[in-house]
Amino acid sequence: MKTLVKIGMIATLGSSLFLTSCAGEYYVSDQPADVYYDPGPPPYSGAVWLEGDWVYSGGHYVHNRGHWARGRANRTWVKGNWDHNNRGYKWHRGHWQ
Repeated sequence: MKTLVKIGMIATLGSSLFLTSCAGEYYVSDQPADVYYDPGPPPYSGAVWLEGDWVYSGGHYVHNRGHWARGRANRTWVKGNWDHNNRGYKWHRGHWQ
């Protein structure tokens, strides 16, 4: 029984830390350099290239490589972009619209 309680506590703590790390606004003083990958030809009909995304980790933004995904009916992929204001640069993730 104690083991189940410990597992539940660890799972709750782990999920709360994960959700906390996803929230928030992260600014950096300099915009990272653009990263370009050649995706090559689509692997199947209807494939959409989702450009790489920036994720805030360890005090700076880290680039995740793009990937192919199935298109969504009546939706368009809007790539992510950098926003600059007096606090610095902040990344807005890509999304389906």
